[in-house]
Amino acid sequence: MDTYKFAQGAGYPYTEELESALKKVENGLHDEQRDDLSRQTGGLDVISPESSPSVVPLLRDLEQAVNDGRTVRIVYRKANAEQADEREVDPYGLAYDRNEWYTVAYCHRSQAVRTFRVDRIARLEQIEAWFEKPERFSASDYFQDQSERERAADGPPTVIPIEGEPDTLNAICGHWHMRHYLMQRTDREAQFLLDVPTMNKHLPRYLLTFGTAAIRIREPLALKRRIRRWHRQSHSITISETIELH
Repeated sequence: MDTYKFAQGAGYPYTEELESALKKVENGLHDEQRDDLSRQTGGLDVISPESSPSVVPLLRDLEQAVNDGRTVRIVYRKANAEQADEREVDPYGLAYDRNEWYTVAYCHRSQAVRTFRVDRIARLEQIEAWFEKPERFSASDYFQDQSERERAADGPPTVIPIEGEPDTLNAICGHWHMRHYLMQRTDREAQFLLDVPTMNKHLPRYLLTFGTAAIRIREPLALKRRIRRWHRQSHSITISETIELH
């Protein structure tokens, strides 16, 4: 059935259990319904790489924690971060988007709901703490609503060309929020179309996370100035070594 094919293509860790349940449903159909189902799904397949095998046990543990309402301690590495950090989170659910699994969880350190990409979790362990998930919470709905809310244009759009190494651009373009704004991509440049308020709010801090990667921003001037301002406030990295503001 199509649900099983999608789950298998996404690397869902309980495909055998899902297949068994779906077969029971299919066996309960009469011949005409079964033939119609076969016609509808016979040409359907998922053409995408399965998740890395290392992700499967993480997905199992996260789903178990979601079902049990149990807090977990994770070691998580953000994109382009030199070191992973440890934090405790309450996993509310799992969501699959563009060949990547995410867990939507309440982060105790941030004291807010955050989205974590599962393949960036280096280690996961359960702790003796429990939580109650908000009533009727849906990880997929949260994920979609967050993307749509942050994509809502609050002003005139502007084109932002960013040059850099392919791996760096891959990370920027693959970010769950940034990829919605991608207009054009070549091997050495990516062009994004953002409204000005969104650009000012999100982009400077995010681009400054690329510590050792060379990112060249030619325009707009307002973005360059805002990045310099963020840098002066944080003193965390050296602009001349990381982001060339030509």
